[in-house]
Amino acid sequence: MRVLVTGCGGYIGTLLTPYLLRKGYQVKCVDRLFFGKDLLNHVIGEKGFELVEMDTRAISKDVLRDVDAVVDLAALSNDPAGELNPEWTMDINYRARSRTARLAKEVGVSRYILASSCSVYGRQEVMADESTEPNPLTTYAKANLLAEKDILPLASDRFTVTALRFATVYGPSVRMRFDLVINAMTLSAFTEGVIYVEGDGMQERPLVHIMDVVRAVNLVLEAPSDRVNGQVFNVGSDEQNYRVIDMARIVQSIVGGEIRFRGVVDRRSYRVSFRKIRETLGFNAIYNVDDGIKQIYHELLTGHLKPEDRWFTVKWYKTLLAKDPNLFNLSSSQ
Repeated sequence: MRVLVTGCGGYIGTLLTPYLLRKGYQVKCVDRLFFGKDLLNHVIGEKGFELVEMDTRAISKDVLRDVDAVVDLAALSNDPAGELNPEWTMDINYRARSRTARLAKEVGVSRYILASSCSVYGRQEVMADESTEPNPLTTYAKANLLAEKDILPLASDRFTVTALRFATVYGPSVRMRFDLVINAMTLSAFTEGVIYVEGDGMQERPLVHIMDVVRAVNLVLEAPSDRVNGQVFNVGSDEQNYRVIDMARIVQSIVGGEIRFRGVVDRRSYRVSFRKIRETLGFNAIYNVDDGIKQIYHELLTGHLKPEDRWFTVKWYKTLLAKDPNLFNLSSSQ
């Protein structure tokens, strides 16, 4: 099978790509490589790998004609990044992905997977499952939900469409991110001896290890169409619903450091059920939060991972925009 992965140079994409290659897939990647082409050095030159340096908003039918499936990861990632310019976020995270899905269907691609987020739940008083009414509170979450609503109705006997709502991801990657809660806490504990908790820390959030996300994507690629077509799946595990203060205490128990409260209480707070993906596809997470913290801590201790500016998404985007204010305009990439 030949799979097109958008956002192959991102946090998830730099791990999903080699994983699929090892599984015997051919992988065609589309990315503008904002964080550096070197992040794909581990796959460039491998048999079955092809890199197309392109803005996903410019994907043409020609790019899609020779692929069997699309895994659409490309997005301006996370809530703070989404607020840098809400129109860019809507353009890239919503309209571009909707367009890619429609083009994929038109040229005969058989399967499309949308990378969405549990952030669409926003704030919930009950444990949310896929039938819960979403309550997106940020531009990033709203763009994900709009993409779902546009793309899922495209499902047909010949075009299998699935939306995956990832829990908050953690763990080390080739394109590291230190703006995700577990990763950020682990870094600050290591570098400053302080674990920062926003607000009172009582807000709840589901977590999932990055390699479990990769495994889930592969599972959906290989699942019988009738089990996943037109479906939304939360990706994570029930056991990894945590209050933020409890996340901080786990980091403290492994890395050490003082827990320090700051800022205002985050409006986002939700617990999520992952029963559907477990019962429908037999998916179970094999990593836990302790694993992810220890892996990051190990990489920091050995010097394999250093806190570069490009590992902080908003900071890096601001650096790039200072050099080119039109960076995210489609015309500037052509």
